[in-house]
Amino acid sequence: MLIEERDPADGELSALLDAAFAELVARYGPEGRSQVRDGARFLVAVVDGRAVGCGAVQPVDALTGELKRMYVAPAHRGQGIAKALLGALEELARDMGHRRMRLATGLRQPEAIRLYERSAYTLTPPYGKYVDAPLTRCYEKPLASK
Repeated sequence: MLIEERDPADGELSALLDAAFAELVARYGPEGRSQVRDGARFLVAVVDGRAVGCGAVQPVDALTGELKRMYVAPAHRGQGIAKALLGALEELARDMGHRRMRLATGLRQPEAIRLYERSAYTLTPPYGKYVDAPLTRCYEKPLASK
């Protein structure tokens, strides 16, 4: 497996993001797509020459990065790709100067909750648009210095 940075306009990345959104719609209904702001950096997991997973680090402030768009295609789940991708995204966040990573996920994504909790993310009060979102759980993790 290779994990590499991709431009947000990359075709394979766009296809993964569309698939991730479709899965969210299936789980939660047709809610609005949350924006990834300028400055977000995307990583893609590649297996056998095909992009099979993605995620992004979006700067919140000088010390905080937010994990966005974490997704692994269903046919490639259970192979450790999400864990490797999460580790690479944390490394990218450190390289960007962040000291902590935060994220929001949903109650209807127990596999994501398991991954984050096993990766030392701790439940934190909801932030931003998630304050009034009862199906959302927010997590945070301090990132060790390099």
